[in-house]
Amino acid sequence: MIRRVIVFLACLISGPALGECRQALALGLDVSGSVDSREYRLQLDGLASALSRPEVSQLMLSDGATSLRLAIYEWSERGHERMLLEWTEVRSPADLIAISDRLIRTSRSAAPQGTALGSAMLFGSSLLDQQRGCWRRTLDLSGDGKHNIGPHPRDVKASLRHDGITINGLVIGADDPKEGDRRYVQVGELSAYYSAWVILGPNAFVEVALGFEAYEEAMTRKLLRELDSLVLSDARH
Repeated sequence: MIRRVIVFLACLISGPALGECRQALALGLDVSGSVDSREYRLQLDGLASALSRPEVSQLMLSDGATSLRLAIYEWSERGHERMLLEWTEVRSPADLIAISDRLIRTSRSAAPQGTALGSAMLFGSSLLDQQRGCWRRTLDLSGDGKHNIGPHPRDVKASLRHDGITINGLVIGADDPKEGDRRYVQVGELSAYYSAWVILGPNAFVEVALGFEAYEEAMTRKLLRELDSLVLSDARH
């Protein structure tokens, strides 16, 4: 009888806590025609390195009683989304190492030229819809250009307004070989575009990378901001 009571109490203490998800984080990466092979590699390797940063992993693993769930996909035109990582629980440093290694080993596949940013928002929101039990659900979209095909992000944003998700952006300023280095101008315009039509939810924000070479640092800043805000929010309760 005593043994049964002990087992029952152990289940109450450990069982529910292990199943709790404090944040579902979906990352969408732009692989449309404006992203060449070198930039593609900088993007995936930059994300892999950002996830391996000690300051990022510390926040991701900050609460052993709950978990963070991560999904990663590529996007270009509507219907051409490719999952790089299905929903995966991150509970240990080994989990982050495995995810980073997977990104490093990923090779580029053929993708259409178009930039369907609105469709990428819809695809990411459908992924987050699978994780409604998580305390917070966040979609991150990286891109180096405005939408040029598919539903306008403005209309998609309006349709998602009551879904309870957060959408953040990471905009990348890239060189225009015909006009020289216009990254400062481009990234400013793209930041304003994302701020107006893409980001959604309380405290949503746009992070900036001045070229794909700066993607790792920008991704690190973005992850730290998102994860730290979650820790601070939880600490207030």
